[in-house]
Amino acid sequence: MYKAKAYSVASSTSTFTGTTIQRRHPMPTDVQIEILFCGICHSDLHQARDEWASVMPTVYPLVPGHEIVGRVTKVGSAVDKFKPGDLAAVGCMVDSDGTCPECRAGNEHFCPNLILTYNFPDKHLGGVTYGGYSDSIVVDQRFVLKVPANLDLAGTAPLLCAGITTYSPMRQHGVTTGRKVGVVGLGGLGHMGLKFAHGLGAHVVAFTTSPKKKEDALRLGADEVVVSRNADEMQKHAESFDFILDTVSAEHDIEALINLLRREGNLTLVGAPPKPFSVSSFSLIMRRRSLSGSNIGGIAETQEMLDFCGKHNITADVEVIPIQKVNEAYERLLKSDVKYRFSIDMASLKAE
Repeated sequence: MYKAKAYSVASSTSTFTGTTIQRRHPMPTDVQIEILFCGICHSDLHQARDEWASVMPTVYPLVPGHEIVGRVTKVGSAVDKFKPGDLAAVGCMVDSDGTCPECRAGNEHFCPNLILTYNFPDKHLGGVTYGGYSDSIVVDQRFVLKVPANLDLAGTAPLLCAGITTYSPMRQHGVTTGRKVGVVGLGGLGHMGLKFAHGLGAHVVAFTTSPKKKEDALRLGADEVVVSRNADEMQKHAESFDFILDTVSAEHDIEALINLLRREGNLTLVGAPPKPFSVSSFSLIMRRRSLSGSNIGGIAETQEMLDFCGKHNITADVEVIPIQKVNEAYERLLKSDVKYRFSIDMASLKAE
């Protein structure tokens, strides 16, 4: 074991402070990574404040962070995919059993024995896993990804969660040239949805409640912008969409979105509103529409996403901050006061 610098939170009401944590020395199939940037995901905030206690209680001290980009510093004796000096990334998961039907199908994120990057049992050191608010991490090479050399690293970090969360359902539902695609919400997820839908060649329509966001939505890849509170604007697009990605986590009218789908169109949820939706079965039945949900993607699909981003020069729009401003960033995140993701420059941790 070795000591690594990190930022942790001690309770649901505490603020983040500097600390040291234990990391394992690389085993034969492990890759040790110096973390250069780590994105801040809204999930980090939920976990830090124990807001998912009923399904995923937080174990303190907590070191969040699952949008990790860095440089390989050491590799185990059996590692054949990476070498010291390589750019590398780690997303939401760091291990799975590798043998279940889901793993064999490339869906490690559905593995019943999945180990998430933080706040999950650490089979090597005991306790729980610690995430990317740290100067380094050690991960089995199966869960380490290659980063295209042309991408801005600060903007690449959020691709490991916000990126794959929006890319995966678009790939699963065949978004491509000639398809009409809607993206609901313009935040950390929504802005990536616009970039991917545009990059995949679709005709892209952004849905927002704020007319002020129109200019930015067009810049990010939208061909059209609809203010969803305007009934006339919504009606113009009735029964015309092949696919709609809903990124909104606040309560909203999902029935109105379903009615925008053409026959056999799909609405996929990646946002998680606190209360259940009310959906009329007839709105689905009469046009053979489907309503589904999606979270992240498997390792192969995540690598595909990063390669796609390298080809199309796609990264997240980020505000880079030092680790010392993480508490301020959390308060701003609650107010949606960021365009569109925070990315922590982990070089700032050296000052601790």
